[in-house]
Amino acid sequence: MSVVLRNRVRISGVPTGRPILFAHGFGCDQTMWRLVAPAFEADHRVVLFDHVGAGGSDLSAYDPARYGSLQGYADDLVQICRELDLSDVVLVGHSVSAMIGVLAVRAAPELFGALVMVGPNPRYVDDGDYTGGFTRADIAGLLDSLDANHLGWSAAMAPVIMGPGQPELTEELTNSFCRTDPDIARQFARVTFLSDNRADLPAVSVPTLVLQCSDDAIAPDAVGRFVHEQVPGSTFVQLAATGHCPHLSAPEETVEAIRAWLREPAGRVRA
Repeated sequence: MSVVLRNRVRISGVPTGRPILFAHGFGCDQTMWRLVAPAFEADHRVVLFDHVGAGGSDLSAYDPARYGSLQGYADDLVQICRELDLSDVVLVGHSVSAMIGVLAVRAAPELFGALVMVGPNPRYVDDGDYTGGFTRADIAGLLDSLDANHLGWSAAMAPVIMGPGQPELTEELTNSFCRTDPDIARQFARVTFLSDNRADLPAVSVPTLVLQCSDDAIAPDAVGRFVHEQVPGSTFVQLAATGHCPHLSAPEETVEAIRAWLREPAGRVRA
């Protein structure tokens, strides 16, 4: 099966420009980047895609064993880059895709030149001195609720993720969750919320930008700062945007933060 068809890859921008690949989060698809990606088309080769099981991806390609860990999704990113013959890629990953990006960079560092992590969380469960934002009971309840009522869970979680004062975007996120196949959503939720990628962070070998939202219930400030401290030479930027989806709620601020960093030596040159 063609990787381009499997992941519904879409390419725009300047064919000879530096590639910038946008990876969406749980329960979403590539349309969530519609307010950010076009801003890079003037000087980048912009690549969008859907994780298998999301959006317009080929659902027949979903393999519970392959996607039983985040590594399966990371392997897909590597395949996309190789299929398109990309190099020096700027990988922009939102939420769980920030950690998928970490794994992709570790698997094929020769393909990637920079990593932008938007709202990253390497471990959602509190663990000793580490604050992930959720207790074990929180995560168990979240997963049980998803198992029992996919639509109800979607309606309840969307406003938590989006943050207050964004009714239209909350509705969009709810609808996106509801469109996801329930069985795939359940497994991806477990893979996401039970993952622990803290040990992978020190091995990131490319310049990295950590974008941290204000008042983010899914990836609290302490988590973003932990990621920054663990990734060698990374840059930390606190956004004024609230919630967990600044690419939707504050696209201009998100674009400017990424652009400003890419103009700096740390964002232009491999570490």
